[in-house]
Amino acid sequence: MLDRMVPPRFRCGGGGRRRLAPLLLALALLAPAVAAAAAGDDDAEYAHCNCDGGGGGGFWSVENIFKWQKVSDLLIAAAYFSIPLEILYFVAGLRHLLPFRWVLVQFGAFIVLCGLTHLLTAFTYEPHAFALVLLLTAAKFLTALVSFLTAITLLTLIPQLLRVKVRESLLWIKARELDREVDLMKQQEEASWHVRMLTQEIRKSLDRHTVLYTTLIELSRVLDLNNCAVWMPTQDKAAMHLTHELRRGGNVDGLVAIAVDDADVVEVRRSDDVKLLGPDSALASASGGGKEDTGTVAAIRMPMLKVSDFKGGTPEVIQTSYAVLVLVPPSGKNWGAHELEIVEVVADQVAVALSHASLLEESQAMRDRLAEQNRELLQARRDTLMANEARDAFQHVMSQGMRQPIHTILGLVSVVQEDNLTPEQKLVVDTMGRTATVVSTLINDVMEMSATNRERFPLETRPFPLHSMIRDAACVSRCLCDFRGFGFAVHVENTLPNLVIGDERRIFHVLLHMVGNLISRIDSGHVTFRVRADDEVTEDTLGQRWDPWRPSYSSGYSSVKFVIGVKSQQSADSMSSQGQFLRKPIGEGFDLRLSFSMCRKLVQMMQGNIWAVLDGQGLPESMTLVLRFQLQPPLTPSSTGGSFEQQYTWPSCQLTGLKVLLIDDDDINMVVARKLLEKLGCVVSSLPSGSGFLNSVGPSSSVYQVVMVNLEMTRVNALDVAARVRQYRSGRWPFVMAMTSEQSAWEKCAQSGINGILRKPVVMLEMKEELTRILQSA
Repeated sequence: MLDRMVPPRFRCGGGGRRRLAPLLLALALLAPAVAAAAAGDDDAEYAHCNCDGGGGGGFWSVENIFKWQKVSDLLIAAAYFSIPLEILYFVAGLRHLLPFRWVLVQFGAFIVLCGLTHLLTAFTYEPHAFALVLLLTAAKFLTALVSFLTAITLLTLIPQLLRVKVRESLLWIKARELDREVDLMKQQEEASWHVRMLTQEIRKSLDRHTVLYTTLIELSRVLDLNNCAVWMPTQDKAAMHLTHELRRGGNVDGLVAIAVDDADVVEVRRSDDVKLLGPDSALASASGGGKEDTGTVAAIRMPMLKVSDFKGGTPEVIQTSYAVLVLVPPSGKNWGAHELEIVEVVADQVAVALSHASLLEESQAMRDRLAEQNRELLQARRDTLMANEARDAFQHVMSQGMRQPIHTILGLVSVVQEDNLTPEQKLVVDTMGRTATVVSTLINDVMEMSATNRERFPLETRPFPLHSMIRDAACVSRCLCDFRGFGFAVHVENTLPNLVIGDERRIFHVLLHMVGNLISRIDSGHVTFRVRADDEVTEDTLGQRWDPWRPSYSSGYSSVKFVIGVKSQQSADSMSSQGQFLRKPIGEGFDLRLSFSMCRKLVQMMQGNIWAVLDGQGLPESMTLVLRFQLQPPLTPSSTGGSFEQQYTWPSCQLTGLKVLLIDDDDINMVVARKLLEKLGCVVSSLPSGSGFLNSVGPSSSVYQVVMVNLEMTRVNALDVAARVRQYRSGRWPFVMAMTSEQSAWEKCAQSGINGILRKPVVMLEMKEELTRILQSA
């Protein structure tokens, strides 16, 4: 009944009842004594009131004694009043104990009444009224009644307290038994936890040595072992070597080995279960056993699995290799069933972990390789950024230092070409223009290749006069030979077609390269420039047959052969003659392999072939170029826009007096463009660039017919300038024409409302043609 009344928080081990029983017994024993003391105090009080003769004066006078008694009664009353409050505070949670509730109430009432008696007595030491005596009498009567009832209640409560004590002893015995069972369960749970922890440690290890040493350490701690050892088979599987040991024995440096045919080793390797060996066995003694403080040794095999064993496909019969795990316990240890089971589970986990270790090691190696590749990629990224910065700097230097001056030369040469020149002057000026065009093409190729990383050169195929191109190439070659002291002769067949389709600038470039390559090998000599039709397979003069690319010689196509040869000056002294063919120093020479390879790629793109004939010294004696051209039927002069020599018959559109606004932030470009426009008869104006330049463009452009904008301005955005010009357009004026070196700028310009594009280098004929086209389209 007591267990049902006690709340759960007070039932643990009977502690609440053990504390409550002595308290109730003490109250029962103290109650009569307190009552007697209270009665004795009251009797003594009234006895002192009727004493004769007093104690005299001084400290022990009757008046002082009464004062001390009064103070004592007040203190006793205060103590009596505080005791029920303390009991109520500490026993408030035990109000559900029904058998003891009335006892506590009676005892509390008894104490309160005793305190009330002492409180009333404290006022009787002085003259007082009758009502005080009546109250004191009633308080004493109630105190006597309550004390009597409390004493009777204690007579019935004591047997119950004794039964609680006996039951408490029984519960204490059962609690001790439960504690032993809980301790055993805790040991088993701790062992299981160690096994799980060991399994986790094994599985997350990356090295087989870490796996094995972790196994030895954790098994030794869980099973309380003296030593643990692992035996591995040798490469030839003829013996077992002690490879891992928790505590080193006496033979530290030497290699401990046991034959595979040992009886204990054979027995352990044949069974899947744990084998118990005597401490004096060979395997146990070599593993640290055989001593006085060692007991029965446990040994179990562990399969040594390989990565190849896990490959897919049909399983093959593989001779399994086993390692042996030896556990050396202290003396007097008996192996339990659960301990042997733990050893078996751990052995299986170690076998799996060792197989995983090889895979993890390979993964770690792969991660290292990936990390190295990542570092290489980061370094490559930094190198790429540096290369991009270097390329941008190179582009800027090429544009400002080489392309812009060449464009300026071409523009000025085109102005000179329109003047009245003698035939010799015209030949020189045309040659200068063609050479500058080749240089400009090469610069554009270099800049475009550095920007787009392409390996093929762009070809511009268009009709051009072959005779004029051969004449200009011969003129430039003669200039090169005269500068180097070479003689020069040119032989051109009259049967060559004149108007053909091809890339004039690339062919001119290849011919100049052939001449320069030949004369750079020797000091002096004579250069022959031959051009003839080659519609059949020919036999070389040296007996070397060359079978060139065979075209279909249908109507409309023709093959032309360019042969450039060089002969050194013969001397009477053969030694001096041989010395003339020696190569020049590397700093002054020209690499035939690199330049010739580039020319061969260029010629193959034009569906041709090029080869060199070497002399006895390994130097090029002649170079031959064969190209197949598509013949162009006779055209009107206006359709041959690709030639330097073409004369156009322009429509009756007058450019004289055309008002043109020139916008450019480069002074040299502006001067050249102004010169070209003024040569065409245009009225040219320009705006100074600087602060407020863009705001002044719009209002000032409305009075002009054409606004020419350089798209490569650095201070302002040319497209913004074109947009602002369109805002102030009056009717159809002005037209906007852009000047640029980019090959793919038309789409961007068309979106910005630009009417025409003039590609650099700007020459007079092309400027006149583009202006005429824009005005005609209006």
